[in-house]
Amino acid sequence: MAPDESVEAARLLRSFERRFLAARALRSFPWQSLEEKLRDASGPELLLDILQKTVKHPLCVKHPPSGKYARGFLSELIRKHEAVHAEPLDELYEALAEVLTAEECPQCHRSYLLPSGDSVTLSESTAIISHGTTGLVTWNAALYLAEWAIENPAAFTHRTVLELGSGAGLTGLAICKTCHPRAYIFSDCHSHVLEQLRGNILLNGLSLEPDVTAPAQHPGHNTHDSESPRVMVARLDWDNVMVPQLAAFQPDVVIAADVLYSPETVLSLVGVLQRLSACQKGQRAPDAYIAFTVRNPETCQLFTAELGRAGIPWETAPHHDQKLFPYEEQSETAILKLTL
Repeated sequence: MAPDESVEAARLLRSFERRFLAARALRSFPWQSLEEKLRDASGPELLLDILQKTVKHPLCVKHPPSGKYARGFLSELIRKHEAVHAEPLDELYEALAEVLTAEECPQCHRSYLLPSGDSVTLSESTAIISHGTTGLVTWNAALYLAEWAIENPAAFTHRTVLELGSGAGLTGLAICKTCHPRAYIFSDCHSHVLEQLRGNILLNGLSLEPDVTAPAQHPGHNTHDSESPRVMVARLDWDNVMVPQLAAFQPDVVIAADVLYSPETVLSLVGVLQRLSACQKGQRAPDAYIAFTVRNPETCQLFTAELGRAGIPWETAPHHDQKLFPYEEQSETAILKLTL
């Protein structure tokens, strides 16, 4: 194989691997490029390589995606092969047979590869809305903020991070694995989200300390010297959390991703940011980064207007390329840096 062809094949394999591990929509895969490669190929090596990078990938064997998703993927792979080659490829049919006999589960796994060679694996709901919440799946702004953090590790290194609305946990787990924070506090308010979040933290090999529920259990100024950060989960209802509980966290950095989905949540978020600001009298104010996808410009405008009313200055962080993770779709995403 010529050098240029080898590079193209490696890029194609990488695209299939990243998209399959993250269980991205099948229509987003580079099927046309695959068809062109298959027409030029004399044997099944490329398809066998794709099989090893997807369904047979060690991460997928240990933490499989939904059976429905794997079936759809393998069926499409078989169609592409049969459109070009008359001889069936036994390995594809054997893989499909294994998936057909697997029991379907309301939870699935998605994995995201990190530049360090490590990965983040999440157990997520197969439904966008489950148990009355959207917090059981990962959204684009969480990927965007995680990618920004990986590119800007100094913002989190040796610092205590409080995440508001952690959801499935992708952003926080990526930061814990790549940015070396001193302590990381995941938070959410929905019981099912918190249960799944704790499971995902343990799934990724991090130790979980007792839930933070009282000021005496704060994470700041500790003697913890392990390479892994102290990791905690807090139940936070933005409308009801009081200043003493927030003060106990002693965060150096506050982050949130994809939490601007309605006017009500915007008002609640600004309220909790105000209370966090009130905790910092006489201390250095924490940095705050809020990532969001622009679905409704009016909601975003409401957020910046409410920040102005609350006296919280903000600026837009420089845009960065969305190249590390396979995003569900290309959409306008931004990060605001706030001064609390």
